Amino acid sequence: MDFVVDANVVFAVLIKDSFSYHLLFSEKYHLFTPEYVFTEFQKHKEEILDKTERTTEDFFRLLEILKRRITLVPLEELTEYVEEAEKLSPDPKDMAYFALALKLNCAIWSNDKKLKEQDKVKVYPTHELIKL
Repeated sequence: MDFVVDANVVFAVLIKDSFSYHLLFSEKYHLFTPEYVFTEFQKHKEEILDKTERTTEDFFRLLEILKRRITLVPLEELTEYVEEAEKLSPDPKDMAYFALALKLNCAIWSNDKKLKEQDKVKVYPTHELIKL
C-alpha cells in the first residue's frame, strides 16, 4: 500500500523506537514524503536531539536509513496539484502532503486530526494503520 507520510510521524520515529517505527519499516507499505521534510529535520537536529536519547551519530545514521526507506519527492513534481491541495488542506503547512497524495492517488499517514476535515484524501492515523 502507498502512503504519504507526514513529518510528525517521521519525527516520532527519530525521537524513539515507537510502534510507528515498526510500521514505517514494514514491507507492507510504500512511503513517500516531500523532500523538504528531511531538510527540516537536519535544520532542527539540536531540538530533536534534546528530545531523544540518541547520539548525534545515531540520529544521522537513522536519518539516512529513513531517506532510503521513504521516497522523497521534489516539490517541483507537485505543481499541477497545488491549487487543489490548497483547497483541501486545513493548514497551508500541510498542502504539500495533499498535493503528493493527489499526485499518487493514495492516502496520508498522519496523526493530525485536522487533516481529516476534508473528504477527498483518506487520512490514516497510526492506530488505524495498524488495523490494515
